[in-house]
Amino acid sequence: MFYIFHGDDTHSQKETLDGLLAKLGDPGLLDLNTTRFEGAVDFAALQQACSSIPFLAKARIVIARNLLTTKPDKAFTKQLLTLFPNLPDTTRLFFLESAALPDNHAVLKAAETAVNGYVKRFSRPEGIGLERWIRQRVGEKNGRISPHATQLLAVNIGNDLQILDNEIEKLLLYAGDAEIKGDDVTKLCPYLAEANIFELVDAIGNRNGRKAATLLQQKFNEGADPFYIFSMFVRQFRLLLQVKELADAGERPPAIAKTLKLHSFVVGKIHQQTRGFSLDQLEQIYRHLLDIDVGVKTGRNDMTTALNLLVATLTTDESL
Repeated sequence: MFYIFHGDDTHSQKETLDGLLAKLGDPGLLDLNTTRFEGAVDFAALQQACSSIPFLAKARIVIARNLLTTKPDKAFTKQLLTLFPNLPDTTRLFFLESAALPDNHAVLKAAETAVNGYVKRFSRPEGIGLERWIRQRVGEKNGRISPHATQLLAVNIGNDLQILDNEIEKLLLYAGDAEIKGDDVTKLCPYLAEANIFELVDAIGNRNGRKAATLLQQKFNEGADPFYIFSMFVRQFRLLLQVKELADAGERPPAIAKTLKLHSFVVGKIHQQTRGFSLDQLEQIYRHLLDIDVGVKTGRNDMTTALNLLVATLTTDESL
């Protein structure tokens, strides 16, 4: 069999993969029979891994992560298509893609029609769907959660399911047999970052450098991960850009909330914040965030310093 799991919900992808692997026998032996690839890969290496006979296990596992989204050339794709019908019965080949593949992708279409192929798209839930996921997750763990607590988690943490799952686990341990309440979420979840980011972006929009710097330092003092803070910055300014574009096109907040599949409360707050920025400024800021990401990943800067410089720049540079 070969499987294609694609989409931005990598947390659910991993859970599904783990569930399938759990049915294939002893984890230790299975791990010895597992080959993993990341990004682009030489076809001969992939073919050799798929052709290997399992040793003391039911199956040979081959996991290729983000191979198809690296846009392999036509020759490689053609080789893949000839590989699938000839996979040994003992081989399980998994493609894990962190972005959705287009419907006309050749490998995707081949998997959908092949006898031994399986395709599933995993998308992060949004809006009401996210609240439903939280309730279901709590129920799967034999817990209960109030509507207010559900909304707090959905609005303030967003749809990073890995973080949500961790916070739910912590809340369940704290609540015991009792229902998880909104106060429990406020008390225990350090990643109520959305509310803090709203306040920080408000300070930036008002060009209040002292307040913005104080709020950022407060997050550092609380032990917040700089990379997580940066991810929240990226998310917030992406939403600001989206809401600003729709608002400039004449859309009202209720319609924007429906289009973006966000809570009306969130869109209302973001709509207010867009008044502190022009569309050009938001586009510049978003490009600046990309430069920071590249700079940190290439070792030219560290994230803590980059965030401090970002806040200073956004509150003093009138062109941003």
